[in-house]
Amino acid sequence: MNTDMPNIKLALSALQEEVRILKENFHSLNSKYTENLISLKQLTLTSSEAATRAANAAERAAKSASFCAETAKLAANSDIVLAAENAAQAANESAEAAMEAAAAAAAAAAAAAISLAQHAEDACTQASATAAYATQMATESAAHAIKMSQAATEFARRARERNDSKK
Repeated sequence: MNTDMPNIKLALSALQEEVRILKENFHSLNSKYTENLISLKQLTLTSSEAATRAANAAERAAKSASFCAETAKLAANSDIVLAAENAAQAANESAEAAMEAAAAAAAAAAAAAISLAQHAEDACTQASATAAYATQMATESAAHAIKMSQAATEFARRARERNDSKK
């Protein structure tokens, strides 16, 4: 039994060293995990904000397209063909901007969803839902902008036809 004591002490010492190393590794991994979690949370919140801003941009572009369509209509009725065509082009550009904003909102929503998949937290869930809603709003605004662009183009076409028929 006395001969077993040094072996037991060595084994116990080796186990204590392993436990110490495991604790160090756990603390290191836990620290890195916490840092990553904070980064992902920030990414989620930033993505949500980007989606909201993109939705706002799409709404403004849709409003711009509406004004351009109305301008094209007024210009067409006043036989100002070039103004109608320029307004139609502006409406088309607004529609393009709205589509880009919708795409940006979708990308931000995707980033928020990826972040949410990485770690399920209430804040990430809310940010992801906000980004998804912003994407929906941006898409609806883009669709409206496209309709207004098409209307402006139609007004400009009519004005051109009316102007050409007078010649």
